[in-house]
Amino acid sequence: MIPRYLVDVDLDGIPHIHTDVIVIGAGIAGLFTALRASETKKVLMITKKSLLDSNTRYSQGGIAAVISDEDSPEFHMQDTLIAGAGLCSPEAVDILVHEGPNGVHDLIRMGTQFDLENGELALTKEGAHSQRRILHAHGDATGAEIVRALSERTKQDPNIEIWDDHFVIDLITQDGECYGALVQKPSGQRVFVRGEATVLCSGGAGQLFRYTTNPDIATGDGIAIAHRAGAQIQDVEFIQFHPTALCYPGAPRFLISEAVRGEGAYLRNIKGERFMERYHPQLELAPRDVVARAIVDEMEACRSTFVYLDITHESEELIKHRFPTIYETCLNFGLDLTTDWIPVAPAAHYMMGGVRTDLYGETNVRRLFACGEVSSTGVHGANRLASNSLSEAIVFGRRIIERIQELPPLKSDRLIRSLSVTPRTEVSNQAVVEKRLKLQKVMLRYAGFKRTAKGLQKGYEELARQLSFFDSVMTKREEYEFANLLNVALLTTTAALTREESRGGHYREDFPERDDAQWKKHIVFKRGEARIEEWI
Repeated sequence: MIPRYLVDVDLDGIPHIHTDVIVIGAGIAGLFTALRASETKKVLMITKKSLLDSNTRYSQGGIAAVISDEDSPEFHMQDTLIAGAGLCSPEAVDILVHEGPNGVHDLIRMGTQFDLENGELALTKEGAHSQRRILHAHGDATGAEIVRALSERTKQDPNIEIWDDHFVIDLITQDGECYGALVQKPSGQRVFVRGEATVLCSGGAGQLFRYTTNPDIATGDGIAIAHRAGAQIQDVEFIQFHPTALCYPGAPRFLISEAVRGEGAYLRNIKGERFMERYHPQLELAPRDVVARAIVDEMEACRSTFVYLDITHESEELIKHRFPTIYETCLNFGLDLTTDWIPVAPAAHYMMGGVRTDLYGETNVRRLFACGEVSSTGVHGANRLASNSLSEAIVFGRRIIERIQELPPLKSDRLIRSLSVTPRTEVSNQAVVEKRLKLQKVMLRYAGFKRTAKGLQKGYEELARQLSFFDSVMTKREEYEFANLLNVALLTTTAALTREESRGGHYREDFPERDDAQWKKHIVFKRGEARIEEWI
């Protein structure tokens, strides 16, 4: 049984801190939302590492928005709906494609320097996009440039207080309303931070899997603490595996941007054959789930652990100018992007689901909002369109602040004082790092790229054996992170076992076809309810 709170705390016995808006996490979602909120509110921004540590920082390809006269919101919407495999919210996508360009101009106003060509914003094309609408910075360092600009501005904002190296253990709620968060300081001291509104911007859950493009902080914390707080969790069976992560001895699973294929790179199996024509008319620019499955099929057919990404037919000047970060990283491992075929394989990259929100980023728990990868706004459906994630964060970040401005003052006179849950035992003898590695291996084997009922059931049973961990005394970040990973892993395997079809980022070998008649709906979890809610 997953408890309501991970720790027992008497709120009267710890320090209380009050602010207007609590922003949990950094990245583009946290930074942008904090900056917009600070225009009228006092903001406390809490990061478990630093402002520079987030998935955004590693985003290479860019941000999707309708900028060109040859493009249109209708084209962008059509591309997004097709990629989302029937599960996007048309209303949410309509908001994204129409409000995205204004969000881009906000980023520019805040200091982001996107690449230019002939004095105009440079645009490229990525998989499943019908038009060139991807803005980028420093070639392939878009996320790093956005984080640089926004973090510099955040540090200078007098209305934003930043807590680095702090961990949010749980949200404090009562009667369906969020009062703030229980936070652990670097010293180990715990404090209760009370806020008029709390915004989860804590990123994704790539660390569920052994191989991922995500940094080690992506442990699903926001989804887990929201679930324990009673928020609805939606679509977590849909995990996007990026088709092309570097797969080379001694190298991390470094992301090789989709934009490389957008600029003309080929995929070849180990025999040197291009193969995408056998899988999709858009070839290398097909939706990510299609490309990733094609790669895995070729790997299995050729009994290899990788395929090749080949852009050697393009000019050395274009490659070095457009992809300087990828070029330098590969070169560090003895691979020259201009002359070598680069070995790649799929790796866990993005969770399409998360904390279910309305069109203003608010959850079913009053005063609790979610933005960025931690959220499920309805934009991505079953499969995210490339470079839509950064757009989603700024569009819904703006809308969250609009809603927060309308909130009445928080009344805290009836708030409970004790978070006592269950008797706690000592921490188990097995090192948490071993537990985490075992969880990652279970998820990769049974709930990874290809799934079956038998495998998912076995995976769930192995995960469930770790439930006793929630009865232990937790005091360290790695313990909280493992608890959160276990929480999300159980939700993900349950949802994947329930959805008896294949759609987008969810592929069942025993149900290989998409089934709109039965499964054009969302699987939604909510704490305290034994059943899974299915929303059409």
